[in-house]
Amino acid sequence: MRIHHIGYLVKQINKSVSAFETLGYVLQSSPVWDDGRKAHICFLDNGGYCVELVAPSRESSLYPLLKQYQNAPYHICYCCNNLEETIEKLKKEKFLLFLEPSPAPAIGKNSEVAFLISARAGMIELLKE
Repeated sequence: MRIHHIGYLVKQINKSVSAFETLGYVLQSSPVWDDGRKAHICFLDNGGYCVELVAPSRESSLYPLLKQYQNAPYHICYCCNNLEETIEKLKKEKFLLFLEPSPAPAIGKNSEVAFLISARAGMIELLKE
């Protein structure tokens, strides 16, 4: 599977955007509010290396993770052709599905993602291409 992006959990999205721009990243679009995740999200690119900045609100289920992952990578997103088939394949390899497929408005209008976790691979996101 091809890597789409590395997800960073951040407390203040605008300050994090500035820091990544200092490192040569280019903002792909202004931060978008993702109502399902209760977070502001944006993407930056540096020579084909894409990062996603996720700034959860206090109401977000991601907010408690800020204590552990503040301003740090917390997931890798992989592209797949068939979301349901890939999920089933990974479940057989001991990955646990903890967020069912849902819309991902920051990626695109018709984008859909799911989140899984593995004791050996950590948290991953699957993006249906």
